[in-house]
Amino acid sequence: MPSIVFKKVEKSYEGKLGSFTALKDINLVIQPGEFVCVVGRSGAGKTTLTRLIYAKEMPTEGVVYFGNRKTTDIKRKLLPFFRRNFGTVFQDFKLLPQKTVFENIAYAMELVGRKTENIENEVPKILAVVGLESKKDKYPRQLSGGEKQKVSLARAIINNPDVLVVDEPTGNLDPATSWDIIKLLLKINQLGTTVILATHDKAIVDNIDKRVITISQGKIVSDKNHGKYTI
Repeated sequence: MPSIVFKKVEKSYEGKLGSFTALKDINLVIQPGEFVCVVGRSGAGKTTLTRLIYAKEMPTEGVVYFGNRKTTDIKRKLLPFFRRNFGTVFQDFKLLPQKTVFENIAYAMELVGRKTENIENEVPKILAVVGLESKKDKYPRQLSGGEKQKVSLARAIINNPDVLVVDEPTGNLDPATSWDIIKLLLKINQLGTTVILATHDKAIVDNIDKRVITISQGKIVSDKNHGKYTI
């Protein structure tokens, strides 16, 4: 399983008022199997950093490696194949409203060419992992926020990615439901998947006792193996 390395990474954007630097001088190594919390205030650069990891964004300067591969060396037409190494989960779920729970998860398998037999076998297993066996024929509109996030999580891990990138997964959830999601992430990590959690939820970060990378104004200001949310 590859490591993730940032070497002197900067990310800038051009806007109507000129350029804006979202990240600067980022040097970072995430080892296979780690659980890493990326924390900071809104606008600090958390989402930009996570998007650079799975090549949704490319650095303006510096290099991002996944194993020995530079993300900037990957041809555009091959990016979808590269991104199969990653599962992604977002605050707004991004479920397909016209598909059932089963179909939403199956769709992720269909996109990578998995056989119908595999889909029929694997989707029920992953539904059991996230505790949604009884919801397989429901549509997103019939689910609670926590249930939608569990479907999103199941879809992200159905193809066994090396890395799970999770951006503010508990932002719209109550505390009890948030902990359900975090416990699932910890379980996934224990099975060997690298988990990168971008969050501003202080209670979660302080209680799971994992590595904490703190970003402020686009820079890493703290990186502790067993950290607290200090901003």
